[in-house]
Amino acid sequence: MVKERISFHDQIARNKRKSFFLVLVIFLVLIALGYVISLAFDPSYFFIIMIIATIISLLYVILTYYNSDKIALASVGARKADPVKHKALYDAVENMAIAAGLPMPRVYVMPGNQINAFATGRNPKNAAICVTEGALKKLNKQELEGVIGHEMSHIANYDIRYMTIVAVMVGLISIISQMFLRTMWLGARDKEGRGNIIFFLLAIVFAILAPMTVILVQLAISRKREFMADAGSVQLTRYPPGLISALKKIKQDYEQIKVPDAIRPLFFSDTIRKISGLFATHPPIEERIKVLEAMA
Repeated sequence: MVKERISFHDQIARNKRKSFFLVLVIFLVLIALGYVISLAFDPSYFFIIMIIATIISLLYVILTYYNSDKIALASVGARKADPVKHKALYDAVENMAIAAGLPMPRVYVMPGNQINAFATGRNPKNAAICVTEGALKKLNKQELEGVIGHEMSHIANYDIRYMTIVAVMVGLISIISQMFLRTMWLGARDKEGRGNIIFFLLAIVFAILAPMTVILVQLAISRKREFMADAGSVQLTRYPPGLISALKKIKQDYEQIKVPDAIRPLFFSDTIRKISGLFATHPPIEERIKVLEAMA
């Protein structure tokens, strides 16, 4: 039986389309939530909620977005890599930056025996790549370049910015839902018959389910961006076996590192192996290897 080959160009394009579709789903949930609430209450009520929620969400995101690299690096105890001591790492980052046509990111090393890495920064000019000590010890040159190529692809695709936009919409939905549920005592529309108890109950159900739904969609987007970054690594290295071998080592590596939940999606592989399926930030390693093998 002939194995069906996958082009990294097709894989990147496919996951971009899927990511866009999932973002559209979140946007439609936001619109639907607003529409249902406006049916249960006076439309101006939702307008006020929307303004307040937007201000709160944007202020939070702006503060974290412009300091995302500092926050992420500080939270894992990362330190700047030594150009001499970590020459192999510097060479891998420089090679991938040249291949991607991007500025050289700042390079960091964090404690931990697990094979892992992450990229952070709001754009290529302010990017940083951080690698665990375990990755430097356990990966050879080709494997390390495969992992760095994956992270460089995240930087090239502005994934931090993309996921920030997603976070804003998810945050808006969560804040709007909470504000609605906390002000239900105001009641539906007045007694003049303009309101409908059915719409009020529908709004309650929507306010409960919408945040959970969009969080699941947000996780699905994260998984699609990981597939896309894997394909991007192949595009940069032109050597799928390197990344495949790194993933196989990760699969056999039972070391774990404790990191804040907020930055778990940034990592090359999930830091918690027990979470899978709809609630996972990353696709299963076996599935990633299968797709990469079809590119080899």
